[in-house]
Amino acid sequence: MFRSWLLNNPKLNPYRLSIDPGFFRVLTGMIRTLPNFLIIGAAKCGTTSLYDYLVQHPCIFSASRKEIGFFDDYFNMGLFWYRTHFPTSFKKFLKKLTGKQNFLTGEASANYLFHPHAAKRIFNTIPSVKLIVLLRNPVDRAYSFYNMQVKKGLEKLSFEEAIKSEEKRLEGEKEKILQNENYYSYNYAIYSYLARGIYVDQLKDWMKFFPNNQFLILHAKDLQMEPFKTINIVFEFLGLPHYEIKNLQKKNVGEYNQMNTDIRKWLIDYFKPHNEKLYKLLNRDFGWDN
Repeated sequence: MFRSWLLNNPKLNPYRLSIDPGFFRVLTGMIRTLPNFLIIGAAKCGTTSLYDYLVQHPCIFSASRKEIGFFDDYFNMGLFWYRTHFPTSFKKFLKKLTGKQNFLTGEASANYLFHPHAAKRIFNTIPSVKLIVLLRNPVDRAYSFYNMQVKKGLEKLSFEEAIKSEEKRLEGEKEKILQNENYYSYNYAIYSYLARGIYVDQLKDWMKFFPNNQFLILHAKDLQMEPFKTINIVFEFLGLPHYEIKNLQKKNVGEYNQMNTDIRKWLIDYFKPHNEKLYKLLNRDFGWDN
């Protein structure tokens, strides 16, 4: 009955993986842990690669999949359903018997940062969770996100047409989400090329709930250029000993044509005031001027 309810629940994002956690996970759901850390975004900033790197640490145990999406799309499934995706407390106990005092688990749902209700939901559920954020030049992030939607067959407009149409496509959608937690906005999720790159507004919303010491905010370029150093910064943030991971293969790397230079210049100008506010908030200049 429970599996049937999971599979036939009416409000589901059709572009995610199957929501069925499997019989054994349902059977052991009550003895499963909640995450110690979350990679909350941003989308198309390297979250999949980072998660894959982190779970190579012997003290980090992966969820059933990297991106669960509970606190945005699947919150109505309930906390029990969310628990089914994580390791059991029994596994944690066995690891401690072998001398491993640290036992962490987490997930990486890149849409959490952008979702209007995610911060409040996470704070009310796991208020001490550690939050990892990857930020990429918003110009490149927008173009990468656009090309992903084109590849999925979800976007038919050219990039220039898409960014010029965004304001109209998203008009009133955030307000509807805020007014009704059960409202799912396809346009807000799929066509938010520019809005997702205004990181300062999103982080300010999150910082209303969580103290600064629960955030680790990383430059996506640092993960690309200095992966071992950046990964060990994350391990240190999580209270784990440094560890040299073996596999540095990048995940979800898109290949597409170079952006038109005039559009790029327009986007640099568009994001400049938002970036300056971000630099001031974080007391860090990411150098996104070109």
